[in-house]
Amino acid sequence: MLYIIGLGLGDEKDITLRGLEAVQKSQKVFIEAYTSLLSFEMYNLLQEKLYGKSITVADREMVEEKADDILLEATSSDVAFLVVGDPFGATTHTDLVVRAKKLGVDVKVVHNASVMNAIGVCGLQLYRYGETVSLPFFTDTWRPDSFYEKIQRNRKLGLHTLCLLDIRVKEPSLESLCSYRGKKQYEPPRFMAVSVAIEQLLEVEQMRGENAYTEDTTCVGFARLGSEDQLVVAGSMKQLLEVDFGLPLHCLVIVGDTHPVEEEMLDFYKLAKNQGQA
Repeated sequence: MLYIIGLGLGDEKDITLRGLEAVQKSQKVFIEAYTSLLSFEMYNLLQEKLYGKSITVADREMVEEKADDILLEATSSDVAFLVVGDPFGATTHTDLVVRAKKLGVDVKVVHNASVMNAIGVCGLQLYRYGETVSLPFFTDTWRPDSFYEKIQRNRKLGLHTLCLLDIRVKEPSLESLCSYRGKKQYEPPRFMAVSVAIEQLLEVEQMRGENAYTEDTTCVGFARLGSEDQLVVAGSMKQLLEVDFGLPLHCLVIVGDTHPVEEEMLDFYKLAKNQGQA
């Protein structure tokens, strides 16, 4: 049996009782460390003590290139694969389920909170969101803008847009990619901040000039959702550029048309009235 278990957004204590039971009866336990920030990394020893199991950190290479090794173990024993947030918050985990089923491995999923529903804390109603977009880090030679049309469509329909901000963990360096031999070298981890996301959004708007949004468009910035020190701040893009959201992970919502109830709740997080502590 392969158990894919969501851990929620805070720390090791956010696991559900059902998830904890599955971990405790598994012979092997892995935890993913690439689709989200392992915000509870400092709690790793506490986590092993709480869960009662030794935990193997699975990086992107292990899951995407050596997944069959994990699944092979699950053909003859119970294996738990721990995922930050909800198991299906990343397509990699969907692929893991497909591969498991093709090998005849039984799969059980234990869900948990993810950024997709935790953003409801700001008061914008979840059913009024359009398509979610991902914002990658720009480079000198690569400045994609495919997200622009999606934001534009959402705003024409009056819908809010969740922007997931880039996470670069254990990314091979350019030198490593160009080398055919030797040990792989990796870039330092990078996590996009709200300010960087807004700068890139405004750059694309200036280039496209189709008025999908402006520096006066209302947005909501989030940091460390689900943690004790989570931060939620609402304001214009121009205002949020000046806010220090602190440590990652961050995400951003571009606000569409709002209902009076949404406005009332959103008002609590506006810069002029509150610094955004949830």
